[in-house]
Amino acid sequence: MNKNFFKKSVLLSVALSVTIISSDPTTLLSGFQPKNQILPVKSSNILSPAADLYSAYLSNIYETANLYAAGLNADVFAKAVTGYYNLKLSKQLNQDRSILTIVDFNRSSCTKRLWIIDLQNASLLLNTWVAHGQGSGEDMACQFSNTDDSHQSSLGFYLTGEIYNGKHGRSLRLDGMDANYNSNARARDIVIHAAGYVSQEVISSTGRLGRSFGCPAVSPELAPQIINMLKDKTVLFISGGDNRYESKYLNPDFAANYLFPKADFTDPKPVIL
Repeated sequence: MNKNFFKKSVLLSVALSVTIISSDPTTLLSGFQPKNQILPVKSSNILSPAADLYSAYLSNIYETANLYAAGLNADVFAKAVTGYYNLKLSKQLNQDRSILTIVDFNRSSCTKRLWIIDLQNASLLLNTWVAHGQGSGEDMACQFSNTDDSHQSSLGFYLTGEIYNGKHGRSLRLDGMDANYNSNARARDIVIHAAGYVSQEVISSTGRLGRSFGCPAVSPELAPQIINMLKDKTVLFISGGDNRYESKYLNPDFAANYLFPKADFTDPKPVIL
């Protein structure tokens, strides 16, 4: 896939204009003025030109896709996108897909805390409920594990694997990419599957969603659509309230350099035209 959609990134606070090397160069979208600047992960307030552009890119998608209104935390979004491009740079993704799925277990199970985003078109494809593991908590997921039989959810970045038919019907395997956090996902049979306990009716009767054995289970009505959208090595990022979580894929320098290879990434001084 070419990088045409990367050119939608625009300026934040300076009138910076660059052309990105790609298979089919296009002009950057201009005139966008984000309400708030989304800083890259682990970034200082003094940004290099590439990091400044990357921050604008994040803000552009976040606002264009109306993700704030959909309840997606901007910091969680920035981490997810950073991991997406780190994985893309490592050639582990399907290069022809631009789908990013985010789950935020900092939110109540009564809220729609799963978002499927098309980064290429800066659009939100779906926002819906998702269950967490029984061992992680009741309404809120507070504990996470990479251990078999813990029945807890696992944080981190995943790549979607193959579709199969199991006890929950048509399901989608997941491969955890973060050592010590979700790397046992396949061995634990952590998959995306349909579950009848993921519904508004269950929330209304019990005050929360039902819970899985650690899988990010979704509603039976939406499971076929979700599985079709996520299949074939797309990225899933599960965020939660564990300050110990860290990932080698949360490198904003790699993400910015991948998107904006011609910007002077090493110069931290502001650009003045």
